[in-house]
Amino acid sequence: MRLGVMLPLSDIGGAPETVRDVALAAEEIGFTNLGLADHVLGVNVASRPDWGDRNTSKDLFHDPFVCFGYLAALCRPTTEFSTQVLILAQRQAALVAKQAASLDVLCGGRFRLGVGVGWNPVEFTALGENFGNRGRRSAEQVRLMQALWAEPHVTFEGRWHKVEDAGINPLPVRRRIPVWFGGHAAQTLERIATIGDGWIMNAYAPGPEIEGELARIRTLAEKGGRDPTAIGLEVWISGGAGDEASWAQDARYWKRLGATHLTLTNTYGRRHHKRIPGRSIADHLAVMRRFHAAVAEIA
Repeated sequence: MRLGVMLPLSDIGGAPETVRDVALAAEEIGFTNLGLADHVLGVNVASRPDWGDRNTSKDLFHDPFVCFGYLAALCRPTTEFSTQVLILAQRQAALVAKQAASLDVLCGGRFRLGVGVGWNPVEFTALGENFGNRGRRSAEQVRLMQALWAEPHVTFEGRWHKVEDAGINPLPVRRRIPVWFGGHAAQTLERIATIGDGWIMNAYAPGPEIEGELARIRTLAEKGGRDPTAIGLEVWISGGAGDEASWAQDARYWKRLGATHLTLTNTYGRRHHKRIPGRSIADHLAVMRRFHAAVAEIA
């Protein structure tokens, strides 16, 4: 398993030196994957007192393509970058294909595009996209992007997208970029099995439920003529919950289930994840060191 960490910018800030220092420190500790969450807009909770614990305008999110472009010039040539996850349907598919290809070239083919359907209609309204059909539309977006990455010129006509003998330049290093889906709905699992390269899974704890979902993906992939072992699995583990013994136990479990990536997240506060008690760079680095020491030999 590759060991990754979500860059905790919502806690530590997004100044250039902060982003640089935490990324390089993560590499020095031994993490080989760096992830970034994605939100374009955050709401003003003063006008929404019932908003709950979702992201707001107080939470910092760098644009992942811009931030990873910056880090591509600083990080080691083996470090992988991944969006965790980009809200695809609130963006134009051809533009995302272009941005992803440019980043892939600049980082030497080490980019994974994690995508999801999103949950915040406020962002979709501001970006001029339809919240109601976002799942179906995102599946077509992925197919269009895969076509644009593969060939210099593309003719494509779907329900929502049309390209007339045109293409992007540059193309990705390998004429493809791995697309990993985040989410847990039945339709998402079907998309992973048919057009996805992997699943970014953050909702299930070890147990029968996740094993059943993975079996479902394998069955769907086989029915579609795909090799299910070629579909990756990325699991998030919270640095704010558990300790070295439980992290190691979870790592062994996920490895047995075939996980290809294990990612530490310290700022996630929903489902079975918890935030770490501290918020400073020092607090985050301390948890990163403890986690890596606990699971590195298992991975």
